[in-house]
Amino acid sequence: MLCEFCGEKTTQKKVCKQHWFHGNLYLIENVEAEVCSECGERYFHAKTLDAIDRLLEGKHEVKENLQVEVVSL
Repeated sequence: MLCEFCGEKTTQKKVCKQHWFHGNLYLIENVEAEVCSECGERYFHAKTLDAIDRLLEGKHEVKENLQVEVVSL
């Protein structure tokens, strides 16, 4: 596919995705995405996003808990 922002080709890769679900932020590893080789824009298939929601809705293993600082500019 071609990137909507810069027009370059994308390639399929596994990435770490930030994902908000029910007001909580999750980092999901090994998510398939199309990634632009030029600008780095990432595209996720709707089925992939639905699968993430289903995973988080049920019981799931937590690999690690992280503390995140929130600041304003």
